[in-house]
Amino acid sequence: MTDELSPAERYAASRVRAAEQATALAPFREMYDFALDPFQIEACQALEAGKGVLVAAPTGSGKTIVGEFAVHLALTQGRKCFYTTPIKALSNQKYADLVKRYGADKVGLLTGDNSINSEAPVVVMTTEVLRNMLYAGSQSLLGLGYVVMDEVHYLSDRFRGAVWEEVIIHLPESVTLVSLSATVSNAEEFGDWLDTVRGDTEVIVSEHRPVPLWQHVLAGRRMYDLFEEKNGQDGDQSGRREVNPDLVRLARMENSRPALGRDKRRGRNNMREADRERERRQRSRIWTPGRPEVIDRLDAEGLLPAITFIFSRAGCEAAVQQCLYAGLRLNDDAARAEVRAIAEERTAGIPDEDLHVLGYFEWLEGLERGIAAHHAGMLPTFKEVVEELFVRGLVKAVFATETLALGINMPARSVVLEKLVKWNGEQHADITPGEYTQLTGRAGRRGIDVEGHAVVLWQRAMDPAALAGLAGTRTYPLRSSFKPSYNMAVNLVSQFGRHRSRELLETSFAQFQADKAVVGISRQVQRNEEGLEGYRASMTCHLGDFEEYARLRRELKDRETELARQGVAQRRAAAAVALEKLRPGDVIHVPTGKFAGLALVLDPGLSAGRVGGHRGFEHHDGPRPLVLTAERQVKRLASIDFPVPVEPLDRMRIPKSFNPRSPQSRRDLASALRTKAGHHNVGRHRKERSPAADDAEIARLRAALRAHPCHGCSDREDHARWGERYQRLLHDTRQLERRIEGRTNTIARTFDRIYALLSELGYLRGDEVTEEGKRLARLYGELDLLASECLRDGVWEGLEPAELAACASALVYEARAADDAMPPKLPAGRAKDALGEMVRIWGRLDALEEEHRINQTEGVGQREPDLGFAWAAYRWASGHGLDEVLREIDMPAGDFVRWTKQLIDVLGQIAAAAPEGTVARSARRAVDGLLRGVVAYSSVG
Repeated sequence: MTDELSPAERYAASRVRAAEQATALAPFREMYDFALDPFQIEACQALEAGKGVLVAAPTGSGKTIVGEFAVHLALTQGRKCFYTTPIKALSNQKYADLVKRYGADKVGLLTGDNSINSEAPVVVMTTEVLRNMLYAGSQSLLGLGYVVMDEVHYLSDRFRGAVWEEVIIHLPESVTLVSLSATVSNAEEFGDWLDTVRGDTEVIVSEHRPVPLWQHVLAGRRMYDLFEEKNGQDGDQSGRREVNPDLVRLARMENSRPALGRDKRRGRNNMREADRERERRQRSRIWTPGRPEVIDRLDAEGLLPAITFIFSRAGCEAAVQQCLYAGLRLNDDAARAEVRAIAEERTAGIPDEDLHVLGYFEWLEGLERGIAAHHAGMLPTFKEVVEELFVRGLVKAVFATETLALGINMPARSVVLEKLVKWNGEQHADITPGEYTQLTGRAGRRGIDVEGHAVVLWQRAMDPAALAGLAGTRTYPLRSSFKPSYNMAVNLVSQFGRHRSRELLETSFAQFQADKAVVGISRQVQRNEEGLEGYRASMTCHLGDFEEYARLRRELKDRETELARQGVAQRRAAAAVALEKLRPGDVIHVPTGKFAGLALVLDPGLSAGRVGGHRGFEHHDGPRPLVLTAERQVKRLASIDFPVPVEPLDRMRIPKSFNPRSPQSRRDLASALRTKAGHHNVGRHRKERSPAADDAEIARLRAALRAHPCHGCSDREDHARWGERYQRLLHDTRQLERRIEGRTNTIARTFDRIYALLSELGYLRGDEVTEEGKRLARLYGELDLLASECLRDGVWEGLEPAELAACASALVYEARAADDAMPPKLPAGRAKDALGEMVRIWGRLDALEEEHRINQTEGVGQREPDLGFAWAAYRWASGHGLDEVLREIDMPAGDFVRWTKQLIDVLGQIAAAAPEGTVARSARRAVDGLLRGVVAYSSVG
């Protein structure tokens, strides 16, 4: 409509266009062959105006454009830009993207594995690398103008999240911060904190998905839409979404089927022919489709490529095999040839003997057919090939664990969720709305797909309304996981002194969130106090002081409870003493629990250095014997399985050849157990007389109650009910007050405890960091203090490189599974002695942490070293072959490579921290021994 503008308006519009052309954003926009979205333009304009930005937008919406604009600004202004990512795979991918755009001379890469052109004006790195540079006062920070923190929502991560906050707090004020996050529900709160610690920060939130997402449920042969769009009145298209009524009817019909199942148990003759026919029809319509069937259906509907999320590594591998056995082929001959060429080129450096061990040929067969798995247990090189082929459209069906949802850029047309329940490390739990959003966010490729599709497979007892709640909720709050560590404490005191360090920690997002929560808790305390006044009035008795009478009743109840608790504790202590006397070969009777009955003791569970250990095992949980049950199960029992003392019924010899992982071994020994001890008749344990029956204090309280005036009140029980409500509310109010007290200065209080412990050990002296403290400052990781103490005590002196590798592995490795296996195999000689000494030092530190109230359950302190990888590290560092090592430890190749790379990293830290001598030399030689073969040619860890 320019023709209708007046000359003055046309002149004003031309001035605006000229001003836009003069900005750095104008040439940047021309570098892309698509128009930028409004949220991208808004964020870029804020950056150019000198503000920091927080951009929260859905997966695949193009947040990284804002990060790339920060790179563009830095190069334009002659300053540096650091682009940080949470994982090495993302760093490698972003490095490749920026090199393609700006050239290899202007872009560098810094990860634990690679250092390429590290002094370039633009450097891509993992967040930990930047944290270490800040603490070391690296010269590379000079001239730094911008830092991009990609996937900043990782600061919620329980294990690594603190690193993000450390970087944000410690970056120089002159650096402009660009924070890129997934859609979070408290972006404004996070932005307020950034505004507090970094200065003027613009919060840009976009809920808009550039590619619309359609939600479906696949049941039997039919794909149901999850939602049904309802138009408003008079044809209004804005409408609202309701759960598909067909899906609701299907769920109702499915949930009514158990009644028919019960009829089957009574006998099918009781069912009328019509009922049986109806049941057959229902069963023919409703089932959970198999994995090949799902892929075949998606292919027919044009919904490939697809990622199917299976919350199990074994499930992912099994899914690929099922598709191969079903004869699925998603690639033509030309695509197969291209896949083979790429796979062979990328794996050319792998020795032929290792290819067989790694399952290369089975993996390649799946790739050629367009089908692959993707999980952390795979060799990194294999994962990289899968990612590359998927992006190229040569792999069309990927079965992945949820780690892919948090990783590299690998969008699909469709995402399939097999189940809405996953194992969270402790129990099977429903996935959260945030996890659902993260997983389904992969569906829909910008610039390729018109729409994305999220498909949930029908499961028995599925509730469509609950699924709709998951799909329709955008609740993904960012929660700080920040906790001070020993390494952090010495680095902070070194740079800022104790007082300033304390103040800095109080600026963390964790403390910011805690302080905000206190306001709401205080309001609740005020409301409770008003309620207490009302309850106090209602419990008033005309015969006497009912508060005093209620106190006597409460004291009586508390005393009875205390005596009952003491009785339980005494029985547990007696049971623990009995368990400590057990020896391998003892035949016992497990009195209660899932594994009640005859059992043979394989290991009494007294060893301190066990696999997957946690603090307080010996002191709090008591022995945990590993037993073979008469039903052929090998399980590690806990004290809860032994409410009464247990005595050996008999003795058996355990064959040296017994292997708890072998079904045949378990079957043979269990049969021998039943033959040997099946005749024993274990009587019921007699219940002892209650201590309350003879307690003088209980007798006194009962007499005082009967003598109290209120005891004779006709409304006594009514008053008592009000009194109980009063006490419950008073108890809740006291708890809230303690929470207020506990949340105020929590981070600083934890720092004070860490400071006191480090001072006692001689790492800190006032505002001074001692020589031992400077060594600790160079050791990062969960067991930083243990590593430092081992260096100070000379535990590793004189060890050969392979022996040192075995010892250092205990600092990084953590078993995935529960401790239901035999004690770990350890190298003999000096390595075994050194590992034992490490466990003893940990025990001393553990007791010291208890004394200083440093609680590991809150994420602070030293977990017990895990010796489960020591044998593998020793054998690999000694030069043994991959086949031999993997067979001995029963571990996927990807896990082996990942743990070995983490071990190499910690050995590098030990070499840098140790004084020049045998330990430093052995650490460097151990790195050389480990960095070979499958570990050396895996570029991503």
